[in-house]
Amino acid sequence: MTFCDPKQVYNYTAYGLLLTSNQPIPGLTLAGSSTSIHSPDVQIKLGALPTQYFSNSARTLRYASSYPGETGEPALQIWDVADGEFLHVLYSDGVEFWLDRGLTTLWAHWPTGSSLKETQSYLVGPILGLLLRLRGVVCLHGSAVSINNCGVVFVGAEGAGKSTTAAAFATQGYPVLSDDIVGLTERGPEFQILPAYPRINLWPDSVKLLFGSPDALPIITTGWKKRYLEIGEAEGTTFEERPLPLGAIYVLGEAVGVSGDRVEIISQKTALMMLVENTYATNFLDAKQRAKEFEVLSRLVTTVPVRKINRGRETAGVEELCAAIQRNFASIGSPSQGLEF
Repeated sequence: MTFCDPKQVYNYTAYGLLLTSNQPIPGLTLAGSSTSIHSPDVQIKLGALPTQYFSNSARTLRYASSYPGETGEPALQIWDVADGEFLHVLYSDGVEFWLDRGLTTLWAHWPTGSSLKETQSYLVGPILGLLLRLRGVVCLHGSAVSINNCGVVFVGAEGAGKSTTAAAFATQGYPVLSDDIVGLTERGPEFQILPAYPRINLWPDSVKLLFGSPDALPIITTGWKKRYLEIGEAEGTTFEERPLPLGAIYVLGEAVGVSGDRVEIISQKTALMMLVENTYATNFLDAKQRAKEFEVLSRLVTTVPVRKINRGRETAGVEELCAAIQRNFASIGSPSQGLEF
């Protein structure tokens, strides 16, 4: 492992949190000079384990993924350690993370066969998502961009095109707020999207669709198929660092037998069920946390338009989808019924 000067501190912001780290974390947004380093929300200690940890501490399995890793063990296991003093997140490749009870310190450790780069990929994705959920932040499994200074979210089943749609909007000059995890917060009667970090992760097919070749973007890390679009460095792309009001949510559906992409108005009840299905890391939440999440989403669907996208089988591509969303978002606020085109 590579260790840095223990006196060196790197400051970052993500999802409204001030993070400090003992090593650089590529992909995260550096905090401005006006941000105090003396009171971070979370201290990240890369290449370290909690000094209070003892191997014989009592452990209770809190979560195990249903799918196995290469070793045959669950790809992800999460343990309560020492009567809840620590939360231990263990991946089947040996990369592990530890969180203290107060959710203010995060340790990351990796075996010889892994790397800091791979560990950081876990960190900025599922680990920050888990941290947000534990802090009570409701998160949607989706991506978000800014249209006319309002946040627009894309959710849907795996492979529906959430990241691809956000990346397509990014290449058209629309600022990006978040990819994969959309953190929401309530400010009075308004819901806001918390800006995440300036990257969008894409499968090779999406990279080819948007940029002409599956190899047009760099890989996240060796051995992983996904690649990433660095927002702000790619020509014409920008990252929105401000929390923005949530303007609309679009549920990306499967292709159906219609001509063109259609945007359907759905009932609040249907919208609520769809959002419940598209929240992030719900399997890890307990009954009380799920109940709170349901209350928040119930309030959300009464104030924020939720629309379903019915994809046409003969649709030419993602540009047409973006155009349909833009037209619909421009019309939101005017009385209408049925399908919007």
